[in-house]
Amino acid sequence: MNRALCIADRVDEIVHSTHVRRHFPELDVVFACGDLPYSYVEYAMSALDVPVFYVRGNHDKVLEEGPGGPITGPAGARDLHRRVRRHAGLLLAGVEGSVRYKPGPFQYSQRQMWRHVFALVPQLLWNRARRGRALDVFVTHAPPRSIHDRDDLPHHGIDAFRWLLRRFRPALHVHGHVHVWGPNTVTDTRFAATRVLNAYGHRVVELQTPATRDGRTEVEPCA
Repeated sequence: MNRALCIADRVDEIVHSTHVRRHFPELDVVFACGDLPYSYVEYAMSALDVPVFYVRGNHDKVLEEGPGGPITGPAGARDLHRRVRRHAGLLLAGVEGSVRYKPGPFQYSQRQMWRHVFALVPQLLWNRARRGRALDVFVTHAPPRSIHDRDDLPHHGIDAFRWLLRRFRPALHVHGHVHVWGPNTVTDTRFAATRVLNAYGHRVVELQTPATRDGRTEVEPCA
């Protein structure tokens, strides 16, 4: 069983707290889904003393001023963009950014997003052949098309992500980008074999390994 804290888009006082370990006991990993100060992600990693895997969001900076000078990402955290990694029995992959809606870093056309996703495919196929499943957790900033996204261009979901979910059947797709303004906002959706979760602020999930009989990893939300 792996217990994961997922964070995105907002500096959360519960996470950025001297009592963070009391709020989130027995964590195994943090997934940071973008639009977060690099220093905040570093604090979570240091205070919780667990590995952090992250992607950048469309509001993240190429350079952020840190205590020792400019930094390009949270020191010590592991960038998942266009990468496939393994951690504590979990197979992880990620894609940064959002759909392009104005000049700026970490924004991409739908075609570019397809390229990012296709860059993951060789390793995902290797995972499937070697381990019997391709992917357990997909970490992105933007949501898939028509799941948790919105009609305005900046918050369009990504077509390629829907394809990846159908083709490789991860147990969990955790994303950010879409802010949650009220209790009626849908943030937890089942799509084919995958639980799609908007991590705005923070969410905690428990991920059970090894894979189940049908090739998926069971993912259940914490109470």
